[in-house]
Amino acid sequence: MKTKLFIDTNIMLDLLGEREPFYNSIAKIATLADNRKITMIVSALSYATVSYFLTKFENTEKAKDKLRKFKVISEICDLDELIIEKGLNSNFSDFEDSLQYFSALKSDCKILITRNEKDFKKSQIPVMTANEYLKSINYK
Repeated sequence: MKTKLFIDTNIMLDLLGEREPFYNSIAKIATLADNRKITMIVSALSYATVSYFLTKFENTEKAKDKLRKFKVISEICDLDELIIEKGLNSNFSDFEDSLQYFSALKSDCKILITRNEKDFKKSQIPVMTANEYLKSINYK
């Protein structure tokens, strides 16, 4: 069974926005997903957020094209009433982080990939940066 990685919004934006110095490590994870070695799970919420930021720097069609290509190599986790309820009643200081976290749990993800590890201090699953994940699997 392939490892399921939950990809936080900032990581998705690093990839699609080709943001340095973070791009290379998430690009390697995306390659693993494209080669079906892992499964990347992303919240539906991330698509809207990433689209908003991408269109600040490039035209809408180019942004949509990037999102379409990303959709091919990832799976989308529904943002449903239960996740919203859990987020509203959680101890997270950032509501969006709570939605990401409960989406990861609902999707049975084994690891949450983010650059903001401090936002997930009480996580029941491991939280890593893209670089840390690659090191954990000895990926060069």
